[in-house]
Amino acid sequence: MNWLTRFFRSGPKLDPPLAGRRDAWIQGVGSDLGIGFGSARYVVVDVETTGLDLVRDRLIAIGACVVEGGRVTLAESFEIVLRQNKASSKDNILIHGIGGEAQRDGVEPVEALLRFLDFLGKSPLVAFHVTFDQTMIKRAMREYLGFEFKHPWLDLAYVMPGLMPEYARRYRALDDWSGHFRIGNFARHSALADALATAQLLLCALPLAEGKRSASYRDLQDLEKAQRWVSWSG
Repeated sequence: MNWLTRFFRSGPKLDPPLAGRRDAWIQGVGSDLGIGFGSARYVVVDVETTGLDLVRDRLIAIGACVVEGGRVTLAESFEIVLRQNKASSKDNILIHGIGGEAQRDGVEPVEALLRFLDFLGKSPLVAFHVTFDQTMIKRAMREYLGFEFKHPWLDLAYVMPGLMPEYARRYRALDDWSGHFRIGNFARHSALADALATAQLLLCALPLAEGKRSASYRDLQDLEKAQRWVSWSG
C-alpha cells in the first residue's frame, strides 16, 4: 500500500492525469518555516463562499497573492471561480459581486483546486481569520480531490494583536487594521482584493516582528499561539 493512502478518504475517482497532479503536489518537499522573512515566499489567501455556514455552504472563489523577499509580488496573483451547479442567492451575490452566470460558467472544481495547488506550491499560507478560509478550502479539497489538505497557516487576526497589544481590544476586523495602516482595498469582498489587503498588512507586520526578535514564519506561528492563549484566557 502506497504511503499516500493515509492522505485519502473514499472520494472521487480522478482521471490519472488529474490524480497525478494531485499526488505530485502531496509528495513535494515542504518549505522551511524557519528561514528569514527576506528569503521566504508566502501565499496570502482569501475566499468567497455561498454563505458563512462552515458545514453547508460552498466555496465559490479563491484569491491569492505572493509575498516574497519582503514585498508583494504583483506579477504573481491568483483568482479563480469554481463552477457552481446552482448560483448562490441574490443577497450573497451582492456581497462578493460574482454573478449567477459567472458562477455557472466557472472552472470545474477539480481543475480549479489543482491550479490553486500549482500556484501555492509548498509555500506556507497567510490569511486573516484563518478558520473560515482554511475550513472551506479543506472541505473542497476533500470533496473534489479526495485528500486531506494539511498545510501550515498563519492567522494575522492573532499575529497583529500580539505585535501591537495596545490595539488588541479596539481592532478586530481586517478593516480596522487596514484603516490604521492606511491600506486601500480596491474591491472589498473580492477574494483577490481582500488577499492583497491582507498581504499589505503582512508587510506591515514583518518589521514589527523583527523588532521583537521574530524573524521567521515559525516565530510568527509561536506568536499566534501565544496570542490565542491570551485571548482565550482573557
